[in-house]
This record gives sequence, structure tokens and C-alpha cells, in this order.
Amino acid sequence: MRTIIAPPLAETPAGDAAEQVLRTCVHCGFCNATCPTYLATGDELDGPRGRIYLIKQALEGGPVTRVTQHHLDRCLGCRACETTCPSGVSYHRLYDIGRAFVEARVRRPWAERSFRAMLRAVVARPKLFGPLVLLGNLFRWAMPAKLAARTPPYRAHERFAARPHARTMLMLAGCAQSVTASHFNAVTARVFDRLGVALSEVREAGCCGALPAHLDAPAQARDFARRNIDAWWPGIEAGAEAIVVTSSGCSSYMHDYPVLLADDPRYAAKAKVVAGLIRDPVQILSEMDLAPVRRPADPRIVVQEPCSLQHGLRLTGRIATLLRRLGFDPQPVVDNHLCCGSAGAYSILQPAMAQKLRADKLAKLCASAPSAVYSANVGCWMHLAETSPVPVRHWIEAVDEVLA
Repeated sequence: MRTIIAPPLAETPAGDAAEQVLRTCVHCGFCNATCPTYLATGDELDGPRGRIYLIKQALEGGPVTRVTQHHLDRCLGCRACETTCPSGVSYHRLYDIGRAFVEARVRRPWAERSFRAMLRAVVARPKLFGPLVLLGNLFRWAMPAKLAARTPPYRAHERFAARPHARTMLMLAGCAQSVTASHFNAVTARVFDRLGVALSEVREAGCCGALPAHLDAPAQARDFARRNIDAWWPGIEAGAEAIVVTSSGCSSYMHDYPVLLADDPRYAAKAKVVAGLIRDPVQILSEMDLAPVRRPADPRIVVQEPCSLQHGLRLTGRIATLLRRLGFDPQPVVDNHLCCGSAGAYSILQPAMAQKLRADKLAKLCASAPSAVYSANVGCWMHLAETSPVPVRHWIEAVDEVLA
């Protein structure tokens, strides 16, 4: 796709990256076939090809309006288009550049700006988010129905004590996950402990940066990345083998730390080291000799593979393969590649589209009458559990069940 990036982006690293992505695209449209929003609306501008044209027009100095912003906002960032693309277009790189470019030129209404700022201020700070979730659960009866439905269940923080082992790894606590699903990490630490690996969280490490990145605050996302790198660096120097991340959305985002901090001379090299250590638990457990001590209570299950796991981390099929080794019977899922509608803050910002995608996903996940749905991402877990007819759990809980 021929393009000429206009000033002020021309001849900048971001401009060069955008131009390279645009030149790779041959506008074949294969990407639209696997884009959830295009399939839902049939609107070319709600598909990757249409959004690429909108971004290209903006970067070349063309008009940028609320319509441009609206169609970029409708993108889930699921990256299914990247898996489909025969030309290897790095759509999410272009999307991040284009969205920031448009955001700087189209001022959002006051209510939108305030809501996004509130989400950044609250959800990314567990010490504030936790008490608010607790209050929301206590007074759910008095809240408007829509707000009550969006309030996640409160769960007391589940702590764990790592026993000493020769093998040590770090672990991301996260922001929303540390409040709503701290048991993900506690169960993972218990499983790894049985296998001779000590996992430990570092108090100073928090939000991975994906939340502010989704909410128009790239500078804050970079600050969070630097804070996490600083928090983990002593452990890395002490010999930690990996940084285990139990939420695939966070893991996928953190693999982009080298891009995020490429222009920072103090952190660019460290960002590459940290990104190289990021591991989903399935990557480690798949290489271990697991010996289940009991059979699954109800082996007929289904695995919901988050977009971040499939299209970001490229680990499609790995969880089902592992669970099959342990005696489970994962059922096939039609259109497994399509997003459930969670997509970070998307389910809050675009509720109508998110709910439609969730209904479609749950219908396909539950078509085989599984005993439970097993996910790998806290956002998908929360989003699906709101209306799922069967329990939604993290897949590491299935591993714990048969190893315990």
C-alpha cells in the first residue's frame, strides 16, 4: 500500500514504523473474514482493512473526525487479523500509532474523557479498587441494575507463602486481577511449589500498562512498564528464571515492552530482557513431567482461548493439550478464534458490542454441555462469568485439581 506520511509524524520512529506496516498491506481483505466487529456489523470501516485506510488517511494529512475515532474505538485489539493476514501485517503496531495520532487531534466529549480518566485512576490502583469493589458488593442491592451487573464479585485476597526451592521465578500480581482473582496466582504458586519451583510476587510491581494504553494514556503505560522493570530487576539479577504471568492479556502486552520503551536509553535494553523472561504458565508446565494423583471429577470441559493467548502469544491449543495429558476431555469450539468481547476495558466502553460477542461466544462454548469453561485471562474470566450458564475458571485450577 503506497503511502507518504505527513509531518509531524514523518521521519520519526513512529512514522517509519507506520509506513512500514502500511507498505506491507496489500488490501486483500482476508482480515475481514476473522474480524469480530466486521462480522457483527458488515461495515467496512469496522474491519481491519477499513481501519487501516482511516489511519492511512489521517497519517497522510487527511481529515480526522469523530467518525474516525468512533471506528477505531470499535476495534477490540484482538489481533485475529494478524493471524489471518497472508502478508504478515503488524496491525496492532499501526493501530497503536494511529489511535494516539487521532486522539491528539479529536477531542473527546467531557463525559468520555472523565469516564476514561476515572477508570485509569481506580482500576489500575488495587488499594483503591479493592475497597470500592467491596463497597459495591455490600450495596449491590441499592445500585442501578446495570451498575450492579458490572460490579465484579468481591473475593478476599488469597495470599501464598513460597517455600524455598533451587528454581525461582517472579510473578505479576496485576491490578484488577489482584483484587478480583488473586486466587489465580495463589493456585499457580501452589502448583509450581509441588514441582519444585518457588514463585514470588514483588509488591512494587503492579498494572502491566495495558489498561492506561487502552484508555488513551500511553505516557502512563510507559511509566508502569518502567516501574515494573525496576521492581523485578533485583530478582532477575539474583537468578529468577522467568516472570510468570497468569493473565494472557498482561503477558501479551508486556512482550511489547521493548517497543514501548525503544526510545528510552535507560530502559530499552532492560525492557528486552524482561520481555524475554515473560512466560505463560502453560509454557513452563508443558515442559514438565506432570504426574496426576487423581482423575478429574468431571473431565468434560471446554477451553476458552483468549485472543491475547491465540493471536498475541501464539499459544493456540497448548492449554487443551496439557489438560488432555492430565485426564480432561476438552471439547472442540466452533469459531474458537473469535473474541468474547472482553478486550481489556472494551466491555465497559463498548457494552452493546461486547455483550453481543459474549452471547455468541458462550453459545459456542456451551454447545457441547461442558462441566466448566476454563480461560487464561482475567478479563475474559470476569466478562464470561457474568452470564455463563456453567462455571468459568482459570485453567490452572484444573491442573491443581488433579495434582493436589
